[in-house]
Amino acid sequence: MAVASDDATRNCSHCDRVIPSSNFDLHFAHCSRKLEKCKICGDMVPRASAEEHFLSTHAPVSCSLCSETMEREVLAIHKGENCPQRIVTCEFCEFPLPAIDLLEHQEVCGNRTELCYLCNRYIRLRERIGHDSRCTGVADNIAESSRATRPVERDRVPQRRQPNEFSRKRLLFTIAITGIAVLLGSLLFQRKTEHSQVH
Repeated sequence: MAVASDDATRNCSHCDRVIPSSNFDLHFAHCSRKLEKCKICGDMVPRASAEEHFLSTHAPVSCSLCSETMEREVLAIHKGENCPQRIVTCEFCEFPLPAIDLLEHQEVCGNRTELCYLCNRYIRLRERIGHDSRCTGVADNIAESSRATRPVERDRVPQRRQPNEFSRKRLLFTIAITGIAVLLGSLLFQRKTEHSQVH
């Protein structure tokens, strides 16, 4: 039944734990009657809640975003880090979109330009951070953009747009537009359903 590992301890053949010899008989009686090993993860779980353990941890579930099937215990990690349909934010415009579309969106979005008020040049958004750290406020004639010279803006006080200056407004605007779209969609769907029930 149990294999002795040395004089002070014994190895339980049911749960594979090393148990002090003085407590071994009591442990084994309890362990073999009350616990069972999960066939999937190998954890010892109470026999009475073995099915609950399976359903809450190992039962296959579908991701509500991408419909991929996985064990329940990895669903939260999948939705937060791996799901291609999880919502992420563009680093340039802070627009929320599915992760699967982010790379293509940022390729286009990062090529947009913004005027640097210090050197009066148009800089690609993807190059803006590096430019801001090197910008001396003097226009570089070699790499100057064709749109770079604007006499009126040269006299302005140098300003830099803070990276998150409009993020809250943009987020609220996006939420409002999404809410309106959902409301209109549900009204149209409801009318369509009512119309089809009449006929």
